[in-house]
Amino acid sequence: MTVLTFTLIMLLGAFLAGFVGSLSGLGGGIIIIPLLTVILGVDIHYAIGAALVSVIATSSGSAAAYVKEGITNMRLGIFLEIATTLGAVGGALLSTIAPTSFIAVLFGLTLIFSAVNSLRKKEEHIVLESSPLAKKLHLNGTYPTHDGEVVAYGTKNVIGGFSMMGIAGMMSGLLGIGSGAFKVIAMDNIMRIPFKVSTTTSNFMMGVTAMASSVIYIQKGYIEPGICMPVVIGVLFGAMAGAKILVRTNPKKLRIFFACLIFVLAINMIYNGINGKI
Repeated sequence: MTVLTFTLIMLLGAFLAGFVGSLSGLGGGIIIIPLLTVILGVDIHYAIGAALVSVIATSSGSAAAYVKEGITNMRLGIFLEIATTLGAVGGALLSTIAPTSFIAVLFGLTLIFSAVNSLRKKEEHIVLESSPLAKKLHLNGTYPTHDGEVVAYGTKNVIGGFSMMGIAGMMSGLLGIGSGAFKVIAMDNIMRIPFKVSTTTSNFMMGVTAMASSVIYIQKGYIEPGICMPVVIGVLFGAMAGAKILVRTNPKKLRIFFACLIFVLAINMIYNGINGKI
């Protein structure tokens, strides 16, 4: 395979990854890593490095829009970034010494968890009274609705959410994904933050988390520009195309279809990991 053919395949694959990731709400990394490792035979460490760079690019663009709209809780995001950054660095260091088969199996299991979580019915809940620690840290906030109203909300279980964020960061550094499912669980289920705020704040945090772990991958030589460039360009354009189509389609049916697709990819990764093909 020539370099030009390899680059074009990566560009097209990254576009599809960004497209599917945008429609499913799970990000492009979940597709790009199986594409690079299983189909193109790229070492999983280089695939993770490329996925982390794409997470930085896509998160930066969408996070800016959410911050401008006033939905993202920046104080909460910056506080929880302490946990995710430490976890991301630890996960990246673990990735450099862990067997590739272990990473592949863990990646597959994480894909299954993320796909199932994306199908879970999201219930909006608003806590008005914050916990004592949340009050001291001023983690409560407000967000605007479509009607122009401003909704105030409180925060609970700060320590539990902070701990889960450490796990989310570790998974991001270890597997090269945004770990949005783990972050939303930390904020939505544990800290009882409104779903709209938890998803936008999670998106705000993803780029910083990926940046922290990508430093380790750069030091180890796993960030290859020849792989990262077409991946970032493809994922960005794919995510933009997916966002436009998502507005005009039924998101529930799309999520069911892509959850099934991701489940197949997960089984493939687990199978190849167990048989030592990755």
